[in-house]
Parts: sequence; structure tokens; C-alpha cells
Amino acid sequence: MEKEQDFIAHVRIEDNAFQIQTVKEHAVGTADLSESFAAVFGAAAWGKQNGWWHDMGKYTKDSFQPYIRSASGMTAEQKVANKPDHSSAGAILTKEKLPGYYPPLAYCIAGHHSGLLDWTSSGEANLNKRLSKTDCYQEMLKDAPEEMQEAVVSLNAPMISDFQKEMHQWIRMLFSCLVDADYLDTERFMQPEQAVRRGQYDSMETLKERFDTHMESLTAGAPASFINEKRAAILSRCREMAEKLPGFFSLTVPTGGGKTLASMAWALIHAVRYKKDRIIIVIPYTSIIVQTAAVLRDIFGAENVVEHHSNLQPDSNDERSPSLLATENWDAPIIVTTNVQFFESLYACRTSRCRKLHNICNSVVILDEAQMLPVEFLQPILDILQSLQSSFKTSILFTTATLPVFAGHIGTGQKAFSGLKSPVTEITSVHDHLFEAFKRVELHWPESTVTFDDLADELSGYDCVLCIVNTRKEARELYLRMPEGTLHLSRMMCSVHIMEVIKLIKQKLKDNKPVRVISTQLVEAGVDIDFPVVYRAFAGLDSIIQAAGRCNREGKLNKKGELGQVFVFKPENSVLRGLMGKGAAALREMLSISDGNDLFSPDCMAQYFRLFYSKCNTFDKAEIKKSLYEGVGEMNFLFATAADQFRLIDDKNSVSILVGYGDGATLLEELKRIGPEFWLLRKLQQYSVSIRKYDFEQFRKQGTVGEYAGIFILEDGRCYDERAGLVLDGAWVEELLLV
Repeated sequence: MEKEQDFIAHVRIEDNAFQIQTVKEHAVGTADLSESFAAVFGAAAWGKQNGWWHDMGKYTKDSFQPYIRSASGMTAEQKVANKPDHSSAGAILTKEKLPGYYPPLAYCIAGHHSGLLDWTSSGEANLNKRLSKTDCYQEMLKDAPEEMQEAVVSLNAPMISDFQKEMHQWIRMLFSCLVDADYLDTERFMQPEQAVRRGQYDSMETLKERFDTHMESLTAGAPASFINEKRAAILSRCREMAEKLPGFFSLTVPTGGGKTLASMAWALIHAVRYKKDRIIIVIPYTSIIVQTAAVLRDIFGAENVVEHHSNLQPDSNDERSPSLLATENWDAPIIVTTNVQFFESLYACRTSRCRKLHNICNSVVILDEAQMLPVEFLQPILDILQSLQSSFKTSILFTTATLPVFAGHIGTGQKAFSGLKSPVTEITSVHDHLFEAFKRVELHWPESTVTFDDLADELSGYDCVLCIVNTRKEARELYLRMPEGTLHLSRMMCSVHIMEVIKLIKQKLKDNKPVRVISTQLVEAGVDIDFPVVYRAFAGLDSIIQAAGRCNREGKLNKKGELGQVFVFKPENSVLRGLMGKGAAALREMLSISDGNDLFSPDCMAQYFRLFYSKCNTFDKAEIKKSLYEGVGEMNFLFATAADQFRLIDDKNSVSILVGYGDGATLLEELKRIGPEFWLLRKLQQYSVSIRKYDFEQFRKQGTVGEYAGIFILEDGRCYDERAGLVLDGAWVEELLLV
């Protein structure tokens, strides 16, 4: 083997003949793409170097080359059992040829298939061990062309503003560039028909024109009213403030102020003005994503809007559609995703999750319902947002009716930390007095505790009422005391069930039909429902105000000279624990010095969050500081450890069960028949319910749960109530507070 043509990177069969891509051809193609991706954040040369050397381990006559020929069927020899390590050699080469710059390159090259590694850890799966694998390196030196071994570019120091907090993310962005480039160049050779389906999107300027046309028609058809005047003023202000220089922004607007469309107006103008590549909308709940994405698809065209969340449903015959392809690397102009997908990806190590990260650079990010950012992860979340804004050309907008404090000193004692360093520019003006203008409810505070029997009697006196409680158990107990026809909402129901009930509620409200609803807090953030009366169990101030946002939302009662009525109550024998208990304690402290009438103002919300933060035990539950900050001087990062610990939904003590609600029964039969196909599992995700491991074990003892390929299925349909969801032995399971 002396010719470059003899060193094969990939093989495909076309017209019954073997077509090959050489290692050099793949290296050049990958390097060009990786260079262009990394150029966005000033790291073009680093991206090119990664691409050139990522597959140097394929220049091995006695290991990789026999493997690729055997695996592809080019030779009749017995197939090589294990795929040789072809990534360590390139990583070691960076250490030998670029001793002052090698760690970032070595992390990326060594992990471009297996994922970013810890520098040190028990066992063999760490970068330190990989860099000592001299056998594969020596074989590569013997076989690889000198031209490839000496392909060294001039590298500069990373362009980041905070070396300690941002270096890990800079490496992860560089890794993303390499991984996406590697996938795309491989796809371009192996599946050219699929490659051409990528990137067919309209320009940001075209999308802005469509949005403007939509808003003109919407405004023309809107009836004249005080609320619509204020919404128009908010929209106008967003358009004006979009011209401001990139940075952090907030849109603090009362519920019903039209922030979804107003924030999109701001984002489009800002993106066009500053040549941003895409708009990424980050939302706490999949239920909100579905309704938001549907609106955006109607405006911009389905081909330009990509949803990426756990309940995404591909069709069995369309697994490689352009929309689904775009979830791999987020190259579409508008992305709608969840807090979990967005933030966990930014701390991920796996190639599949990191691949899209470089496309967050030079974008506009809208964090909808910003009060839902999990406080136990607030420090690494704010650190990564600061990094995106300062070093990766991203503008960030927080939208909410209850904006937390994200800048300055947060918390007290040893757990305290510094929030965002950059100022957050508020889009709306204090002179607009929006919270006074949008006042649509009257709050009533509890004088004593109430039993569920008495509460049910009180609720039954209304034809149209929403009652929000703090746990699944409370929802169940109260629901059982309510009259026939009352609707129930909690995470004991699968997502499809929840969405159907929400749709039914909206229809009944639209038709002015009686409807009583008992729900957990899942309806508080972004669910567009409008009740004249809302009851809310005592909790944190943000929860109370979000619940109040489901009352007289459209201001219909104001036209009659009335206000919506919100009653806060304290359930008897209810004990709030964890963060919910700390929020309730902060509110009690505020009420001790306030009459409770001015709590909707941004100033009161800031005071509340400072009190709340002062009671929190941690803002870095994942110990990101320990994994990614402390060893930065020696480039001693624990990427895999950080990824494992940074989980916004702690599912280690819970188990998901698939239920046969509605079409779920047919899908479960299909699962048993054909096994866990990708498209089928994605569809089935919306038929899952998560419960504690203890409660899961009770199901197993009863014999009501079956297991298929590691997937748990509810076999006894009697354990899933068509009105209220999963039931365990007549008792209700505690709320897991899953997002």
C-alpha cells in the first residue's frame, strides 16, 4: 500500500460497483467544513486542524484498512470482529506536533466518535489513557503519508472573555464543528441523495417579510380595545429595541400581553440587522412547544421551522425527512426546543447531542417563561448563557411575566455566586405601567387552612373554575371529591391525554360551556386558557402570579366593570418540601410586610426572588465548577462526568411506563410485534408516564407491568383511568415535578 487510493475512509456500492472515498479526500472535506463552522467564533484554523487529523488512525495497513475492506464486503476475508481505534493516533499526533496547543485538539479528535472524555477517570475511558496508546500511533507514523503528518496550521489563542468559565465550552463548540463536519462529509459521499435535502431554507429577510404580512392582517382584523392597544404598543416597542446592539434583553410583559409574537418581531428585526443565522426559541414544556411551533409554521412555512423535543413524532416511512435531519444539527432558521434539550446539550459529551452546538453561535435565543429555569442549576445555566453572549455572538432574550433576578450577586453564604456580568436591557418601559394596565384579577389571600371536602364544595359552586394544587396526590384527592364532569390534569396522565384535555377545556371555554378543572402546576406556564375564577394552593409568588395569568386572561370581565377572582388557599395537612417549600416561605415573608395588592410589579418580583435565592441550598447541583472550572489551567476537564451530572430532570429515581391510552394501545401492539424501531419509540414517548421507583416496584409485584427490550409497558388497562391517568392500588403517586 503506497498510493493514497489504497487508504480508504468510506465505501459505498453504486451500480454493483464499489466506490471509495480516500482518507485524504475525507480529511480535506471535513477540514473545509469544520473550518467554516469554527470561523463563526474566530477558531477557523483550529477547526481545519481538527478536520485534517481526525481520521489519521485510518492510515494503518494492518488494522483499519483490513477492517474497512472486510466490513464493506470489498474482500472475501472473514470480517474483523472489532472496529480498530482510529481516533487515538490523531490525538497523539497533536501532542507531538503541537505541544503548546494540543489539549483542545486531542479532546476533539479522540472523542469524535465516542464523545468528549474526562481527562482522568477510573478505567481506560479517559483522554490521558488514550494519549498513551503508542502502538496505534507508531503504526500510523509508519503508514501515513508525510504530507498528512506535517499538515500543521498556525493556531492562535481562543477568543473567549473568561478563560476559566468558557474554555470548556470553547472546546465543546470546536468538537461540535468537527463532529458535524465529519457527519456531513461522510453523508455527502455515502448518501448523496440525503445530503442534497439539507439546508433548503428561506432567508431571514424573507421570513421577516412573511411575519410583517401576517402581523398586518392580524392587526387589521383585531377589534379596537384597550388590551389590543397595549399589545400594539408592546409590539412597537419590541421593533424599536431590536436595533440595539447584541447582548442580553428581557421582555417583562403581563400574561396576555402578546409576548410570543412581540418577541418574534424583536428577534427577526435583530437577526436581520446583525446578520444572525437563526432564531432558537427555548420553552419549558413540550405542551407549549406544540402550540408555539404550530403558530410559527403557519407564518413561516413548515420547511423553515424545526421542533426538537422528546415527543417529536416522525412517520415510519419518513425517518430522514428534511425536518428530522435538521434536528441533528439545527441548521434551520427557526428552532423550537425545550430547556432540557437546549441546556443539557450545552453540557453534553455525546456526539449526537453536541453536533448541533456550533449552530447556536451567531443566533438569537429566546428563553420563554424564563422563571422556569431550574434554580438548582442556575449557576452553570447563567455561566453558559454569558459565554454564548460574550464569546459566541449570541443575543439572548428572556421573556416572562415574572422575571427572576439573573444579574449581580445571587444567594447568600458559601453558595452565593455572581450572575450575568453583562447588563440585561429591558425592552418595555416602566412608564408604560403595563402591570397596572393589564390588571385583570383580584387576589384573595387565605385566612386559615381548608379541607379538601370544604374546598370541593366551594369549587362546585362555580360553573367555570380552575383549581391548581401542588402535587399529584392533592390533585387526585380533590378530583375524587368533585362533581361528575370535572376535568383532571396532572403528569399521572401521558402527554397525549394531557393535550386532549387541554384542547377540550379550550373548546368548552370558547363555547361558554360549564367546565371545572383540577390541575397540578403544569397549566401555569404558557397554556392559553382563560377562566373567570382561579383557585391556587399556596406556593411561591411566581407560581401564584402565573396561575393568575389563567384568569380573565383576555380581559373580558373588565368590559363589564369586573375583575377575575383568584383565591389562594392553604390545604389542610399539606407540607411543602424542597424548592416549592422555600418559595412558599419567601412569599410568607413578603406578605408579613405587604398587604399583597402590589405583588404583580417587577420590583416585587425581584424582591421575592432575592428572598427565595437566599433560602436555596445550591445553585450548582451538578458540581460543574468542580468538573469544568477547577482544572482549566492544566486542561484537566471532566467532560463525561459533567454531562452525566447535568440533568435538569433527575430520572435516576424514577421509571417511565408506556400506557395504552388512545392510539397508544395500537402502538404498543406494534412494539411487541416488530420491536423497538426508532420511529415507533419516538411516537410512544408521548404515551409515557414517569413514577418513582418505589411505586414502579409495586406495579411489578402486582404483575401489571411487562418488559420488552428494556421498555416497560402497562399491561393492565384498569390501572390507567381514562379521566385521571395512572393509578396505583387506589392511591395516588406523589408529584415528581417533572418539566
